[in-house]
Amino acid sequence: MIMPDNSNKIGDGDYLEFEGKVADLDRQMKELRRLSSIKGIDYSAEIRRLQREQVAELKRVYSNLTAWQTVQVARHPKRPLLSDYLNLMVKDFRELHGDRCFGDDRAILTGLGQIGREKVLVVGQNKGKNTKEKIACNFGCANPEGYRKALSKMKFAEKYNIPVVTLIDTPGAYPGIGAEERGQAQAIAVNLIEMSRLSVPIICICIGEGGSGGALGIGVGDRLTMLEFAYYSVISPEGCAAILWRDGSQAPDAAEALKLTSKDLYKLGLVDAVIPEPLGGAHRNIHDTVYNVERYIVKTLRDLKRTKIENLLESRYKKLRSIGNNRTNNLRKKPQPSKAKVRTTVKAIPAKSRPVPAKV
Repeated sequence: MIMPDNSNKIGDGDYLEFEGKVADLDRQMKELRRLSSIKGIDYSAEIRRLQREQVAELKRVYSNLTAWQTVQVARHPKRPLLSDYLNLMVKDFRELHGDRCFGDDRAILTGLGQIGREKVLVVGQNKGKNTKEKIACNFGCANPEGYRKALSKMKFAEKYNIPVVTLIDTPGAYPGIGAEERGQAQAIAVNLIEMSRLSVPIICICIGEGGSGGALGIGVGDRLTMLEFAYYSVISPEGCAAILWRDGSQAPDAAEALKLTSKDLYKLGLVDAVIPEPLGGAHRNIHDTVYNVERYIVKTLRDLKRTKIENLLESRYKKLRSIGNNRTNNLRKKPQPSKAKVRTTVKAIPAKSRPVPAKV
């Protein structure tokens, strides 16, 4: 497999610290292309050889990422954000504003649109593309009014029997004094209760960072899914390291202990499926990443809509009750490849039901 010249738009300053050899190979290819244009000499054979080496190196590196390296990939500045998914995946998106209580939080966007042939309500956490947008939405950290807005629109979707799709990408809820004064914890807690009994299908997908209660506030549903190099955790690695070791530099050890990668969480039964990313991470091919997410949503919604709502709510209840059950027989076996068509060299991990304890 040879990577097309236009598939990698990573700049010289966008390589992660563990991608040193990949960056060197890319610089060599750019230099050969420059010399070819200046001198008129054909270096295509050498460029193809370097491309093969680069692909092999990317496969080697990304098949053995540590937990901390996965966190770095999830935070890559060129990783696709909510706006990319809305532009490329959702047709006729119409944003819905405000919580009818305090204001309109730009860290959480809600709106109606169409994914494939399915009409859905999209609820997503917005980090912003440029500095102005990032400041306006608190770098993806939502205030209470954001969670109340999300719940208000979900109730609207329930009234008209519209499925809900949530896209999670936040380091955590906003920790400011104003947020606490307006009931940050209560807003998240109410969302957990109400989403657990919302009588429409709900799909939750972690597309980047899934930090703490900020992610949980829109993370309760019939299917909880992650992109391959996203992370989902009770706390950020830096926050965990600051609490346990009083030293933020211990974040790599904290990330390993938190078991926050998609591979670990799938094995523990905390996520239902893992959506594969293109070779080298989502930031190297945004279109194929969005395509894989769209395929998963369309297929899963089709399956969920075939289930009676009473059975859906019962399954959702059992799913929530099973969280935290660490008995050995509740751990997943090695995932089997799916037959679903995806644009990637990594096979999809299919959603599977898992054993749950009896209700008490």
